[in-house]
Amino acid sequence: MIDVAAVARRFVADVWNAGHEESAYELVAEGCPGLGGTGPAAVLAWHRERRAAFPDLRYKLVDVVATGDRVALRWRAAGTQAGQFGPVPPTGQVVSYSGATFLRFDTTGRIVDVWSVNELFQLLQQLGVEMLPPLTDAGA
Repeated sequence: MIDVAAVARRFVADVWNAGHEESAYELVAEGCPGLGGTGPAAVLAWHRERRAAFPDLRYKLVDVVATGDRVALRWRAAGTQAGQFGPVPPTGQVVSYSGATFLRFDTTGRIVDVWSVNELFQLLQQLGVEMLPPLTDAGA
């Protein structure tokens, strides 16, 4: 039996933190959805975009829960915004935010699905983005 929790930890350590892109080709299945496509290259595309905005971004695993072919990761991330992040130009601001990632594995121990939720509102506030609710007829 494959230790999917150990594979998930390696994915975070090698791909997310160390930037060892070759590890994604070992750990991610061809059909895994990513940014603009599927497979390791598409999964890496998301990480390249985030890494371009926050080159020193590091993730710390807070909780790892595994059952069957699934692993849930709760994490904290911190880094310095040195590149464009969406509409936000580089600020040089150090940010810290939380999130959770859910992984599903095939029978060979490769990741076939990655789904993440992030506290992006918290991140944007730290970058100085002012978030205002949209105007409605009642609020106009």
